[in-house]
Amino acid sequence: MATKFRVAIAGASGYAGAELVRLAAAHPYYNLTTVTSEKSAGLLVSSVFPSLTGIVQHSFEALAPEALAERADAVFLALPHTKSQDPVALCMKAGKLVVDLSADYRLKDVATYEKWYQTPHTHPQLLREAVYGLPELHRSAIAKAKLVASPGCYPTAAILQLAPLFAKGLVTLDTIVIDAKSGISGAGRSPALPYHFPEAHESLEPYKIGQHRHIPEIEQELSRVAGKTGAVTVTFTPHLVPMNRGILSTAYCKLKQEITLADLRALYRDFYKGERFVRLYEDHVPNPRYIKGSNYCDVGVYTDPRAGWVVTVAAVDNLVKGAAGQAIQAMNLMMGIPEDTGLIAPGSYP
Repeated sequence: MATKFRVAIAGASGYAGAELVRLAAAHPYYNLTTVTSEKSAGLLVSSVFPSLTGIVQHSFEALAPEALAERADAVFLALPHTKSQDPVALCMKAGKLVVDLSADYRLKDVATYEKWYQTPHTHPQLLREAVYGLPELHRSAIAKAKLVASPGCYPTAAILQLAPLFAKGLVTLDTIVIDAKSGISGAGRSPALPYHFPEAHESLEPYKIGQHRHIPEIEQELSRVAGKTGAVTVTFTPHLVPMNRGILSTAYCKLKQEITLADLRALYRDFYKGERFVRLYEDHVPNPRYIKGSNYCDVGVYTDPRAGWVVTVAAVDNLVKGAAGQAIQAMNLMMGIPEDTGLIAPGSYP
């Protein structure tokens, strides 16, 4: 039996951070030692998240990366984008295993990061060390890594639903359209008018059309799968839908040659053979309600032979496979323990 690893979570009062705390508290090989929050420092975790009453006894602390590193073997950072750069570097210098849930180490090209996030990157050398934390594509590299950049929620769905097509070189690369819809928790916990109940309820709104920061992440990883760096350009439109959590991503692309639906589904079955957290649907269409609270990504592939397009659909819980669960999946690999440890629960239903 593996020994317990001391684990710290920074930025634990946001939605993704709260999921990390929930999952880490029940993990058989994790000893949760520290949780931080600037806004909630000094408060009991259970006073901010009553669902954790009797489960987590900790109080939130202010973030002090050096102290955090002293009290943990492994650190999860769920800080806002642009705020993880220095804390990650300090934890790395202290020799800790680090999984960062922000976008600060996802993009390999520093100029691309600075363009999309409008801030200098203070540790560009770590961009070369960081491994993109999608286990289905980078499992062996994650297992050897000291720093993993956990993917965004939209890219998780988009990359997994398209990767088999790109790996086989089947896609006409200038025809990729991704239409994705997310529950409101994807926007974070800080209140803002668009997420106010009367504004979001009974509503469906596209946002950041052609400008969303997940675009370069999707393009980077699909280009890597295709073996053609920088070759992929996608049209990506996210939408806000009135549900708490979950993502449904529908992607359209033209294939270079005609392929039957049966052959496409055989391709997906072969590509994801043995993958614990990718479920392929044929008799049902993926739906966020089937994966709520779970670490699964449900994928379906369909054809429109009249128009010559292939349509793929993916559903993930944006806070689990799209954030906290996937981060733990990666950390398990880094620790050398079974990848699915602490993540095997199915989704709640209805």
